[in-house]
Amino acid sequence: MRSFRLLLLPALIMLVVAGFRQPTEVTEDSKVLSWTIDRAHSSIGFRVRHLGISFVNGVFTDYDATLQFDPDDLSTLKATLTLRVASINTGVERRDNHLRSPDFFDAERYPEIRFVSKEVRNIQGNKFQLVGDLTIKEVTKEVVLDVEFLGTAPGMQGELRAAFTARGTIDRFDYGLRWNRLTEAGGVVVGREVTLLIDVEAVQEGA
Repeated sequence: MRSFRLLLLPALIMLVVAGFRQPTEVTEDSKVLSWTIDRAHSSIGFRVRHLGISFVNGVFTDYDATLQFDPDDLSTLKATLTLRVASINTGVERRDNHLRSPDFFDAERYPEIRFVSKEVRNIQGNKFQLVGDLTIKEVTKEVVLDVEFLGTAPGMQGELRAAFTARGTIDRFDYGLRWNRLTEAGGVVVGREVTLLIDVEAVQEGA
């Protein structure tokens, strides 16, 4: 009898330990949805100072973007964005061609700009920071976007739509965009800091 108890004791200990062990399987959140960008109601652009007193605004008209998130849990947001540099548009053809040239983006050698998110942090209501890697001319730097989730609404066909607005700043010199000229007064033609302006409306896939 004593020997039987000695054999049974290790088995009982293993059962008790197993009872306190956390499950190792991670289940996917079924509320995380995939979304398609509606270009007709979205804008991916920037602004930069001109002569230190005004701004030039521009957009990229050709891009691909993916979004995955649960509208009730913004920490689930994952985003990727690929911009075609040749589609840059500031409203002035001569300036756009200069921006595509080796003085700036060198669109022939580096045709795409890429952003890949990697972290959501500091969520306060519908506002949060989206951290990701921005790659321009094959130089990758971490950027932080201040994002506001504007909510969801049904579209004209009953499809679920969602909207975000995001702002951030980068130093263009970090990406090798160093072209500039001095004015007669000693100022610079193009500012060094670039503000990113992103306004997105997306449609739930499969809706």
